Amino acid sequence: MRPADLAQVIAIDSIVTGLEKADYWRAIHRRYGDAERAGRRFLVAEADGRVAGFVIGEVRDWEFGSPPCGWVFAIDVHPQFRLAGLGTRLVSAMADWFRAEGVDTMRTILARDNTLILSFFRSLGMTTGPFIPLEIDLRGCNFFPIASDRVP
Repeated sequence: MRPADLAQVIAIDSIVTGLEKADYWRAIHRRYGDAERAGRRFLVAEADGRVAGFVIGEVRDWEFGSPPCGWVFAIDVHPQFRLAGLGTRLVSAMADWFRAEGVDTMRTILARDNTLILSFFRSLGMTTGPFIPLEIDLRGCNFFPIASDRVP
């Protein structure tokens, strides 16, 4: 990833998601764009002289009791370049880097209804892991209903 690639990464994400998130991507680039930063990688694939796809990963350790593992937290390929193996090559390059960093497991999290990316990761052999994501909508959530009944 070179600083000059960022505009094309933002454009690919905008095409795929339908949302323009330039500030988000600038922050991601500051955090992951430096190839010398230990434990983090932001890779791009080029085709026809332009960025055709990207993948971002990081080695994380001991979160949720997990020994060190590699996390892929962003991947995208411009629709024009899909079905040519580019995404597979990006993930493969990230997996090679994770191995070089000394980890044996690669993980990701994705939206349950994102069948495209789910199918992609499953085609690579990824399966459900040992962790279960849980969430709660915090709007109007009250963890301490007894305390809220007290009169001040």
